[in-house]
Amino acid sequence: MLTKRIIPCLDVDQGRVVKGKNFINLRDAGEPTELAKFYDYEGADELCFLDITASSDSRETVIEMVAAVANQVFIPFAVGGGIRSAVDAQKILAAGADKISINSAAVENPKLIREIAEAIGSQNLVLAIDARKKKNTECRMQNAVVWEVVTHGGRKDSGLDVVEWAKQGAKLGAGEILLTSMDADGTKKGFDIPLTRAVSEAVKIPIIASGGAGSAEDFLEVFQKTSAEAALAASIFHFKETSILAIKKFLAENKIPVRIKL
Repeated sequence: MLTKRIIPCLDVDQGRVVKGKNFINLRDAGEPTELAKFYDYEGADELCFLDITASSDSRETVIEMVAAVANQVFIPFAVGGGIRSAVDAQKILAAGADKISINSAAVENPKLIREIAEAIGSQNLVLAIDARKKKNTECRMQNAVVWEVVTHGGRKDSGLDVVEWAKQGAKLGAGEILLTSMDADGTKKGFDIPLTRAVSEAVKIPIIASGGAGSAEDFLEVFQKTSAEAALAASIFHFKETSILAIKKFLAENKIPVRIKL
């Protein structure tokens, strides 16, 4: 049985790890390399670095940071932000990352997914999807909910339906989807279960649930109620509200398969 993965997310802004609520009101959380070393020691399964202003500010991801992290940690890590071509993706992998993540650039040019997948392999390509809930005006009587894809750190609405975009991304060659609920992000009220379930049931590639984790119970819920293969969090790890080991022990006690570092 495949173990469920716990992934700390490090949102990077101008060389520092930051965290806010709903992608705003950011506060400093530390230095990327030092945090990466700490999470590696603590038993994280993977790491995810997201340069959260790279797309909106038209900047490239800092290669030096990737190389520094690769020299310090021994677990896989993904890097996203400002990757706009297969060449950009190859540079990130050459610097030491194991996977790259694309978001805004893929929405603007869906063919980029296939181009990067062909260049580096689907197994190394994560499609990040930021989702915001909206009422479906055509189905108001049924109180139906749909989710729209937002880009550039939540600054732009795309008009794309999240589930349909996930299907398209998988078809084009994405090997994994990092699904973040903008509504839940930073709230610590739990993952968006309906959103995660809808996407994980619509595609066959692994889903990483993101946004809203506040306790070990939240991780248990997302693994029990959806098909997500991994769960990502930031605030509760960065500010030492709980530990990866504590969450994994709780999951194991509740019969969720996890890898516990000895």
